[in-house]
Amino acid sequence: MKTIIAILLFCILFVLCWPLALIMLFLFPLVWLLLLPFKIVGLSIEIIFKVISAILLFPFRMIKAI
Repeated sequence: MKTIIAILLFCILFVLCWPLALIMLFLFPLVWLLLLPFKIVGLSIEIIFKVISAILLFPFRMIKAI
């Protein structure tokens, strides 16, 4: 659904201001590539916090299971 909305918004932008739409079409992949390392770091930090949480909550889960 998000893809369809994005395509429709791009078509509207292309009709209203085609130079801006073409600039966005070429700049979007570059911006995505620049932000990719931050997404990877964020995912790594999220996984580390989940592991720490699981380790700290393990004794309480064991008590609850008994």
